[in-house]
Amino acid sequence: MRLLLCGVRGSTPAPGADFVRYGGSTSCVAVFADGEDMPRLVLDAGTGLANLSRAIGHRPFDGSILLTHLHWDHTHGLPFFPSGDHADARVTLYMPAQDGGPAMVLARAMSPPHFPIGPTELGGRWDFRTLDEGTSVIEGLTVLAREIPHKGGRELGYRMSDGWSAVAYLPDHSPLALGPGPEGLGEYHEAALALAEGVDVLLHDAQHTAAELPGRAYLGHSAVEYAVGLGERAGAGTVVLFHHDPERTDDEIDVIVAGQQDRRVRVLAAREGTVLHYGLGMTSGKDTR
Repeated sequence: MRLLLCGVRGSTPAPGADFVRYGGSTSCVAVFADGEDMPRLVLDAGTGLANLSRAIGHRPFDGSILLTHLHWDHTHGLPFFPSGDHADARVTLYMPAQDGGPAMVLARAMSPPHFPIGPTELGGRWDFRTLDEGTSVIEGLTVLAREIPHKGGRELGYRMSDGWSAVAYLPDHSPLALGPGPEGLGEYHEAALALAEGVDVLLHDAQHTAAELPGRAYLGHSAVEYAVGLGERAGAGTVVLFHHDPERTDDEIDVIVAGQQDRRVRVLAAREGTVLHYGLGMTSGKDTR
């Protein structure tokens, strides 16, 4: 399986010269099966979703989008996705189950007067569905969904496997909600460990550092050091620091990654345009920009 990192920033896009190398688009990851040049699955629909359209030549999308939660930085790309807003597109959109129909819930932020159209007015064939905790087969992948602590709305973390490799995706995670844990950064709780156990790659919320967390914990995110600690405890192959703070410059991310190189797991920082390839024992990464 291949992952294309289309958007890696958290909270709000970060344009400007200080954010060019890691990218300023918000959360979106495309999942490709080996040998295929179109993704079958997309994780979240932040502003990075527009980058996916460009990467596949604006061809119509035929697959599924899994939303972890409904905050703006994970949904604002939906109406700016030409490959989905296309007469020949087929899009199944899944979101965490909650009160109200899925299209109606999504329309609270995407409809007049906040936006010119609602979700059901997108081009192509869109099917809006909900997911709850458990295991499903979606687009040929086995997907485990588990609820993880998160501020301001229900969130599901996901684990995906094609039978050869496995990926865990927890872009927003507030483990401090369950207690301080062994290092004061939050609990290494059962749901997070189950999602990350033995995966080839763990993409995890790393919006803050441990030093910053006391003053920013109210925002509901994780520390870099927690993400790496979870990867170590779960036996992950690689931890990819994701959902970078919108104020975090490229140079500052470089320093953070350098400071984690003595850990018991490989640590990378998510970079917009990077392709990560996992399967049959092969692990590689390259920047496609």
